[in-house]
Amino acid sequence: MDVYDYCTALKLERRANGVLVLTLDNPPTNAINGALHDDLRRVLEDANNDPETRVLVLTGAGEKAFCAGGDIDEMHRLLSDPAGTVHGFLEARRLLQAYLRLEKPIIARINGHAIGLGATLALFCDLTYAVEGVRIADPHVAVGLTAGDGGALMWPQLIGYMKAREYLLTGDPVLAQDAAAMGLINRAVPRESLDEVAFGMADRLAAGAGVAINLTKQAINLPLRQQLEAMLDASVWYETISALSADHREAVNAFREKRSPSFTGK
Repeated sequence: MDVYDYCTALKLERRANGVLVLTLDNPPTNAINGALHDDLRRVLEDANNDPETRVLVLTGAGEKAFCAGGDIDEMHRLLSDPAGTVHGFLEARRLLQAYLRLEKPIIARINGHAIGLGATLALFCDLTYAVEGVRIADPHVAVGLTAGDGGALMWPQLIGYMKAREYLLTGDPVLAQDAAAMGLINRAVPRESLDEVAFGMADRLAAGAGVAINLTKQAINLPLRQQLEAMLDASVWYETISALSADHREAVNAFREKRSPSFTGK
């Protein structure tokens, strides 16, 4: 019996060298639903106590999307369920805490567009490799939401406050090669080179001195973890408030009705 047998939505592959591959598999865009969210959080928590896992790789199924973020149908359902909305954002906090407390290296293999929560899932990884031409964006504001589930926390740390403000306040996407140039991700590579680069690094780390690598990761991330955990409660609460706003309701309804939203600032 495998320690991760509870997974029903997240696909797992154990490789013989201690690399654990986590695949977001919710076609066509690998949008995050409740089951996928819970599976990922639990795996990140349990990996610390799994002696067979030395390195994790997070990727998406197919080639279209790494992860397109939240499920719009779920957002629509939650419009009439404020208690569920609050619960969902508390679960978002737990997922980000699981990332911050993960002791082993995790690599993002960004095989397609990484949008919204999808961008957060990639950028909270320790190393990030993407296919040239894919878009990375955090367009929470486009659906009337605060970028509180990680974007407003991580983007400024990676590219500085000025650039982060421009992308987060507009929701504009950045191409992978430009993201690499500004330090948002590690590298952008041709699609045919993605496995060589991402899994090549995973194999290299898995074959290395695990105690030293894990503790070096933790030492590097210690100030980041302290800062982000201090900010996390307020950031998630800000997004919860925005999820109860008229503008968010309008954005969700407009998306489902295939029209442009008309925001009122309320």
